Amino acid sequence: MNDRDIAAVGNKNPEEHSVLLDCCGGLNNLDYSKMDLTLMQELMKCINLRDSNFCIAVLAIFFNPLFWNVVARWEHRTRRLSRLFGSAYLACYCLGFVIILLNVYRSHSMTVVMKSQARWDVLERTEVFYAGAALIVLGTVLVVSSFLALGFTGTFLGDYFGILMDDKVTGFPFNITDNPMYWGSTANYLGLALIGASPVGLVLTAFVAVVYSVAITFEGYVFLSTVDTCQIGLSHLQSPEKLLKKHILKHKASLKTTQTNLAQSGKVF
Repeated sequence: MNDRDIAAVGNKNPEEHSVLLDCCGGLNNLDYSKMDLTLMQELMKCINLRDSNFCIAVLAIFFNPLFWNVVARWEHRTRRLSRLFGSAYLACYCLGFVIILLNVYRSHSMTVVMKSQARWDVLERTEVFYAGAALIVLGTVLVVSSFLALGFTGTFLGDYFGILMDDKVTGFPFNITDNPMYWGSTANYLGLALIGASPVGLVLTAFVAVVYSVAITFEGYVFLSTVDTCQIGLSHLQSPEKLLKKHILKHKASLKTTQTNLAQSGKVF
């Protein structure tokens, strides 16, 4: 303690005491009454949470990942879709087509809300517009490159149908992020919100990011068990060429053993 602190301790007036705050004491030392919430209040004034279009968009955001994860997991356990369509590939294509339609509807519902609700003056800037355009370009690159790297079945949950890729994709864009399709879509929605100066678009984009984060956690857990099960099942399935090669190698080994036994017994084969 310095001389000033000692003097303050000796002084009976508490107002003159210097108070030492613990910087690691959490948020208990913050005076929330002095926080400037003007910007947040202006943001919420521009958003109509009771708008029916807003509710529809939120439902679409939450429903889509829930739908394809539940259906894919159900298919993995029962193989009902594969039996219904007569082929795992055809079933995967049909589910992928449904997912595309759902995503188109989600994008449409979000766009309707952004156009119908108020714009925010804070976002009415040239630099914000160009930042939104850059995010859309980035998001499109991530989505398209991810689709090209994975293919249709790899993109639309083919692993749940027993359709596995030969090797793990590690090139672009998977060397940047593990889930480029999800984060690319999120970047696109954020870019649209910034270009349209839409505060409700920012809120909806936040919902998309949260839902995708939950979906990534769930899919990562389920994917491990799915791959293990598929690998166990596929280990018993071999192509005719592999079976023939295995039979020839087994026959050669048996023939070599016979020759060795005959040589040891003094006979010539």
